[in-house]
Amino acid sequence: MKILFASSEVHPLMKTGGLADVSGSLPKALRKLRHDCRIVMPAYPEAKQKAGQLEVVATVSVPGVDKPVEILQGCLPGTKLPLYLVDAPAYFDRAGNPYRAPNGGDWQDNHLRFGLFGHVIAALSMDEADLGWKPDILHCNDWQTGLAPALLHDRHERPAMVFTIHNLAYQGLFPLHAFHELSLPHHLWAPHFMEFHGQFSFIKGGLVFADRITTVSPTYAQEIRTREYGYGLEGLLEYRSNILSGILNGVDNRIWNPATDKNLAANYSAEDLSGKVQNKLALQKAFGLPENANTPILGHVGRMVEQKGIDLILQVMPEILDKHPVQFVMLGSGERHFEETVQQLADVFPEQAGIHIGYDEARAHLIEAGSDLFLMPSRFEPCGLNQMYSLIYGTPPVVRRTGGLADTIVDATAETLADGTANGFSFDLASAEALSATIGRALACMAGIQCHKTLVQNGMRQDFSWERSARAYLQLYKEIC
Repeated sequence: MKILFASSEVHPLMKTGGLADVSGSLPKALRKLRHDCRIVMPAYPEAKQKAGQLEVVATVSVPGVDKPVEILQGCLPGTKLPLYLVDAPAYFDRAGNPYRAPNGGDWQDNHLRFGLFGHVIAALSMDEADLGWKPDILHCNDWQTGLAPALLHDRHERPAMVFTIHNLAYQGLFPLHAFHELSLPHHLWAPHFMEFHGQFSFIKGGLVFADRITTVSPTYAQEIRTREYGYGLEGLLEYRSNILSGILNGVDNRIWNPATDKNLAANYSAEDLSGKVQNKLALQKAFGLPENANTPILGHVGRMVEQKGIDLILQVMPEILDKHPVQFVMLGSGERHFEETVQQLADVFPEQAGIHIGYDEARAHLIEAGSDLFLMPSRFEPCGLNQMYSLIYGTPPVVRRTGGLADTIVDATAETLADGTANGFSFDLASAEALSATIGRALACMAGIQCHKTLVQNGMRQDFSWERSARAYLQLYKEIC
């Protein structure tokens, strides 16, 4: 099958979150299964720099854009996967975050930037760039690609279209003037198309016009049809529920594999866990904490925002550190008041709390390998990757039962430990009390060495490969072709 995979960020060319991980892994898995998958993304400066050798292979005229847009072709680094970069310097030649200006606010012309991106995706889908290649499937991801299905829905001999929601909280909403500035067909401005309470909604282009809608976990596919998680789109998603499904993301095991990971102090496996202790000592040293192999370590990696439950962690951690001989390590950044509170925690508990504000790939791997428990009390989590990394690295997660966390973590109870399915700890209510009680259960399990070892090995023996996910997507593609 010929598949055009459209995304606004792709690891390792540009990354702000899980979308990039999916976009850098799923196309590779599809290619490995002998399908002709190609990626299209904007030509940010960082992407052009990291992509290596590129050549101009086509130009595309976009309505309202003065100059033809150049299409640069290369390969995703380290692969033979074809890559198309949409090179429009006035729109994408900006350093840093692809969506936000240096002042922290969104770029004011994001509707024009990703409107152009949508037009180019549509043109490539119909081979209007004369590349001699036309996809059977167009797979769009999140609001930044939502205009493409709207532009293609009534085109003759268009490809079948899949639209994946990675996080419904981000919808690409703009004022009415954005619609007019994009010179779009007038019929698209309607409540049953792309108008949303007086605003122009990019994501509705995908939700209304795609042939199939997917999310990144089965539970999230159910949750977004409710008022709590639907962000005003639950009615539309319920209406289209017959074409909505959830496919759990995978993990790139060439990057996340404790047996081969070069970021670790020592490699290890489910059969030989001896290296995990060495990683614990290395983690304590990296965060300036007393090195003691018998001290339980609670780890966390993530954005410091309420969605990730960072406020819950900060509410319970002073009492946990005060009452238990444990350590806490954290890597992440986000809202300033959370960053300040985390730093205060480290100041009050210098022997127990190690904090790194920012992101560091090597430290992230070391936290997954060296921790004994991984905290992930998200208020909502479309899929989540860190809990899967934790399972692979033998670090039982403590999670709130939502989205992909509900689909991947089996709470440790007497029954699940007995039948061999337990791999972590989970709770329902998004409260500090529920998180604290669950951490208490997890520490009690650690005190019984066999209980903890069982969870470690159960998690490490699960299959989270992208091949599993890719086969599920291929089945979906075949159904709509």
